Amino acid sequence: MGTAESDQLNTPLVAPDDGEGVAAAAPSAGEAAGPGVSSQIERILADESAPRARRLALAARAELRLLVALAAPAVAVYMINYLMSMSTRIFCGQLGSLELAAASLGNVGIQVFAYGLMLGMGSAVETLCGQAYGAHKYEMLGVYMQRSFVLLTATGVPLAALYAFSKQILLALGEPERIAEAAWVFVLGLVPQIFAYAANFPIQKFLQAQSIVAPSACISAAALVAHLALSYLVVYRLGLGLLGASLVLSLSWWVIVAAQFVYIATSERCRRTWRGFSWAAFAGLPEFFRLSAASAVMLCLETWYTQITVLIAGLLKDPEIALDSLAVCMSVSGWVFMVSVGFNAAASVRVSNELGAGHPRAASFSVKVVTTLSLVVASAIAVVVMCLRDHISYVFTRGDDVARAVSTMTPLLAVTIVLNGIQPVLSGVAVGCGWQAFVAYVNVACYYGVGIPLGCVLGFYFDLGAMGIWGGMIGGLIVQTLILICVTLRTDWNKEVQQARMRLNKWEDKKKPLLAED
Repeated sequence: MGTAESDQLNTPLVAPDDGEGVAAAAPSAGEAAGPGVSSQIERILADESAPRARRLALAARAELRLLVALAAPAVAVYMINYLMSMSTRIFCGQLGSLELAAASLGNVGIQVFAYGLMLGMGSAVETLCGQAYGAHKYEMLGVYMQRSFVLLTATGVPLAALYAFSKQILLALGEPERIAEAAWVFVLGLVPQIFAYAANFPIQKFLQAQSIVAPSACISAAALVAHLALSYLVVYRLGLGLLGASLVLSLSWWVIVAAQFVYIATSERCRRTWRGFSWAAFAGLPEFFRLSAASAVMLCLETWYTQITVLIAGLLKDPEIALDSLAVCMSVSGWVFMVSVGFNAAASVRVSNELGAGHPRAASFSVKVVTTLSLVVASAIAVVVMCLRDHISYVFTRGDDVARAVSTMTPLLAVTIVLNGIQPVLSGVAVGCGWQAFVAYVNVACYYGVGIPLGCVLGFYFDLGAMGIWGGMIGGLIVQTLILICVTLRTDWNKEVQQARMRLNKWEDKKKPLLAED
């Protein structure tokens, strides 16, 4: 903190609330949080001449407005995008239990592999763009986005080959041939979706780093309406079944990508950060790949955890019921999880922006506020899910056996929802700080050292079936959440500010030629 900032502490930020000051400076929903509001939060928290309760109340009010402006549209984006995938499984499930099992295995067992890898690699853009935007290095955001797109597109080629051989992979893992065959048909239609991911995630992180999220929410909502109508036509009227359903899903993702890019290219809000296509996107790829790989490992280990759980469930007695019940619970959990992912995005943007701007107090305070808010929302949703435990499965399938299995598993589902109110937000903090490598180690230890072995013991040795596998998953999630809480509480935020500056200076110094206009 310099002398200039110390002088600013005398300004009337904590004066009696007369309708002006911090509250009035907060942005409206969907608008970017200006650097002035961010600086005011830091100054409020630093002003020790004011009562602590007064400072916290004013800072919390300003922070909540910033978070709601970020989180609400982000939650809408992720929930709508997930609802597209979930609605595809619902359409398939109404065709029969085999189709539901195949769509679930193909979606969660194979497609999530690509989703986790692409989203994880895209998280490197989240760290760099967020900190660069906070440091007012706007021209670098477009370069980072394009470079990420190049890497993700290259990654999509081997993933497409993996999709083509998914049947053989599922059979080698011990899945029943009938289900593996149907899942392969479904997965083939998702090949175009891989390359939509390669474009969507860098674009999404580019916009989020600038607190531009409302346009993406509107685009996703419109795409969902079109997706539902087209899915009904293709699956039921044209009778194209599993393949038709997955092709429609791929098309819907490309519609979202195209609309978001048109917004970036034409919007005044992106004129400082988008300077057009540049050959700079192809420079410095090895260094960018290393950061992207760390981000990918962090998130992939988490998404693959769920994927492995589904594959293990396919080895249980009566695999169709086990897969169907897990598919229903995971669909509900995954959809609700998107709420936490929205808060994850808000936490990552707020923390990275504040670190880039050199505001350690505001970064630390933002973590506390967003975690508390996400936990409250998740707990409320868990209560609603428990109240609907006997009716949830009928949205996906007509089977009474599946309904009973889902009702029995709902308490575990509720616990998972509450834990997911904390863990994803702290992962967002990790992305904002650039801790991806550390979190990757935590994920390995908790998920693969605790969760999966515990789930196998409970599911097979103690014959608890799908409930045992889910219980093991919760065990790993609890351990991971506790570790992330401890690490976050012990964080030296002044040190994180210095590391953010070093990271940006390192990238800017090495990449100066990339800033030149073509």
